[in-house]
This record gives sequence, C-alpha cells and structure tokens, in this order.
Amino acid sequence: MHTSDTLSRHLILLRSLAIVLMLMCFTQHEAKVYLVSVGVADYPGDKIDLKVPTRDARTITYIYYKNLKKELDYRQLLDEQATTENIISAMKELYAKATEDDQVVLFFSGHGFQGGFYAYNGYLGYTDVREAMATGKCKNKMIFADACFSGKIRTEEKADTLAENNIRKSNVMLFLSSRSNEVSNERSDMKNGYFTTYLGKGLKGAADTNSDRVITAKELFDYVHKGVAELSWNAQHPVMWGNFPDDMVVMKW
Repeated sequence: MHTSDTLSRHLILLRSLAIVLMLMCFTQHEAKVYLVSVGVADYPGDKIDLKVPTRDARTITYIYYKNLKKELDYRQLLDEQATTENIISAMKELYAKATEDDQVVLFFSGHGFQGGFYAYNGYLGYTDVREAMATGKCKNKMIFADACFSGKIRTEEKADTLAENNIRKSNVMLFLSSRSNEVSNERSDMKNGYFTTYLGKGLKGAADTNSDRVITAKELFDYVHKGVAELSWNAQHPVMWGNFPDDMVVMKW
C-alpha cells in the first residue's frame, strides 16, 4: 500500500513537470530582429539622384528575411516613401515592440551629411535617429549606412539626456560606409554600392570566419572593410564605432 502511494505521488509529480515544460515551450520568447530598411535614389528633381540605394535597401531586407524568417519584423521605405516623418515613425513603432533580448536595426542608403542622412524630403539628423533608437528596450542596436560622408556622424552633438542614457545602457553599433572625408562609391555596372555589396555578402555568411554560423561585429567589420578598400583602390574605408563588444552578435545565419 505504501509503495502504491509513493508511485502515485511520483506519477503526479511527473505529470506536473510535463505540464510545466510544455507551458515553457509555448511561452518561451524567440529573440526577434526589428529592421527598418531605407533607400533613397530618386530625390525631388534630377540633380542629386543616385542609382542603387533602393536596390541596396531591398538587398538588405531580403538577406535579413532569408536568414531570419519569422524572427524578423520589418518596414521598408523607398524613395518618396522615405520621408523624415515616415522613417522616424516606422522606427518608433517597430522598435517599441522590442524586448531586452531582441535586436533593432536601421539600414539607410542614400545621400549623407555631417550630422546624418538626407531623407526624401530633407534632413534626417542623427539626433532624431538616436531618439528613435532609444524607443527600443533591447540590448543590441545597430545602424548601417551606405551614404557619403557618413563617418562625420561621429562628430554630431549629444542627443537629449533621456535618449542618451537609454542608448548608453545598450550595445549600439554604427557601421558606416566611409570615413568623414570620403565619398561612398556606386557603379552603374554593380547592383549595389560598394559598402552594401560587401555588407550583404558578409551577412550571408562570408564574414563568418570561424564557421560557427554566427557573425560578430569584428568579423563583419574585418570582412567588409577589406573588401571595400580593395574594390575602391583604397579610396573608401568603412568605419565601425559605438558602445559594443567585438563579439556582439550581428547575425545568425
């Protein structure tokens, strides 16, 4: 009789553990990536149009989707869609969904200036970008920019205190296509700009030097910097900076 009672208690305990494990499986949060991908090639008028930025944005969106599938939530804004207001709105709306273990990403391809980027309808200052990035409560935040003089963003003044404090609590990586005194090259015979070409290849796995299916910030920088410098005959040098460790995970592929 004692043995029977013990067995019954064990069975009840096992059933309870099984239920708990099942609930954990159903409720476990899969880390997600929230991507805003922007490309502006066709600016108002004809004097400053570019050739490849919309293709750049589509390329990066596709690579993220192919690698991540259901773990990706994204907004893609091209040409006239990519107004300053639409970009900031998309960032705030999307990044607000991010939890601590998620990742938020901004990709921008188009014209750049010392303090940020040129959206379709005007300036998109880095201060505004940082404030929008601060909406996300996740640890890892990234900005990729294929834009002339994008390296000058580093000299931009501090954002407001709230956004600055939020950013400093996170790992923030900025990967910019050129130094502050350099242009970011594109060629009519290439699908993408120099930077996006090697960024795309790197995110698809070419930068995974130790073949562990994880691409770190250092791996990506080393691969892209080398490729762009060689392709441009040493005229363009991508720069990476921010508050993040070398082994920060950029992509699992």
